[in-house]
Amino acid sequence: MIWSKEETLPREALHALQFERLQETLMRVYHNVPFYREAFEDAGVVPKDIRSMADISKLPFTKKQDLRDNYPFGMFAVKQDAVVRIHSSSGTTGKPTVVGYTRSDMNVWNEVMARVFTMCGVNSEDTVHNAYGYGLFTGGLGVHNGAETVGATVVPSSGGFTSRQLLLMKDFGATVLTSTPSFALHMAEAAKEEGYDLHKDFQLKCGIFGAEPTSEGLKKEVAQVWGIDYHEIYGLSEIIGPGVSNSCKESPLLHIFEDHFYPEIIDPKTGEVLPYGEKGELVITSLTKQALPIIRYRTGDITALDPTPCRCGRTHVRMHSVMGRVDDMLIVNGVNVFPSQVEHVLSSIDEISLNYQIIADKKGYLDVLEVMVEVTEAMPMDSLGALEKLQKHIQHALLSNLYINAKVKLVEPRSIERSMGKAVRVIDKRSL
Repeated sequence: MIWSKEETLPREALHALQFERLQETLMRVYHNVPFYREAFEDAGVVPKDIRSMADISKLPFTKKQDLRDNYPFGMFAVKQDAVVRIHSSSGTTGKPTVVGYTRSDMNVWNEVMARVFTMCGVNSEDTVHNAYGYGLFTGGLGVHNGAETVGATVVPSSGGFTSRQLLLMKDFGATVLTSTPSFALHMAEAAKEEGYDLHKDFQLKCGIFGAEPTSEGLKKEVAQVWGIDYHEIYGLSEIIGPGVSNSCKESPLLHIFEDHFYPEIIDPKTGEVLPYGEKGELVITSLTKQALPIIRYRTGDITALDPTPCRCGRTHVRMHSVMGRVDDMLIVNGVNVFPSQVEHVLSSIDEISLNYQIIADKKGYLDVLEVMVEVTEAMPMDSLGALEKLQKHIQHALLSNLYINAKVKLVEPRSIERSMGKAVRVIDKRSL
């Protein structure tokens, strides 16, 4: 099923719609947001200079710091009385980034989230157990409104309180789980400990997971342990929240809703636009936002775009799963290391789980890397010979696949602290 006709527009018609909307957006920001007028003038460009979508590369980038510098409402393009919703980041690493929505923006958000649920086969007969956090974070409410738009019953459980969530999922007959993948795996572990039979006690048919980079191994593990279809969702508050893209039933790649969000891939070091298929930093321009239109926003997420037509019939370009973040990338003795790459290697080894942490530190002038990972219940912790053999196997796999020489520390099951939201995978003591 496909929610809206715009998802299947021929590419020429889509490009025409994108350009019409881009022109409106550029006029809106140029005349209503002093930051953009100044940035455009510094770049020597005005809206009329943009005569095609290819000309978008003439426009300056927007960065997260720009939103912080204009805290709280300096990037808004409408007056306060037109804003009906505000969300914000936590501000743990600086001033919060504040995003606002007009009524029209809310309609767009609900629309793209309805596309997401329809893409996953969710309708009015389903019950959605929503374990994304509610509040200033956009995840919980974004998913909530989209599920209601398609007529599904929503259980707004938010994060934490794992035992209660399992009880509600079972007793309310949830058919869809929405959460981070790491929390879904944590819930599966807790359910087994409490004596649930995951395939008999629950009625889940699919899950919509996102908000953190995830390896193929972890996706398979979540899908297998719950016995469900795994769908991946992508979004970020600065653009709209969850609902920028989502995977359908035919492919693990994520359809970007290009009639609302124009994607580019750039070299994160030079800013040069890269062709389809090349890996780089995702940049997005909003095409229909009114309260907080944003031009060429550097997401910091590493991915690649694929224009190949999908069997599902949607014509929008697809993105690969986020492989890591520009600012999460570890450089260890000159080698670039993404946590998702480490996770992919670990997922190929049977005797360990995907609960792990990567710890970077200094020894003298050299970087040292330790990968702490839990063994499975089947691995005897009192068999020193077997543990040593497993350690060497993991070290060899990391070295041969990623060219990193890491110390491997095996720990008992459930000994690494679990997160109720995004998993904490990297501890970089070099920056402490």
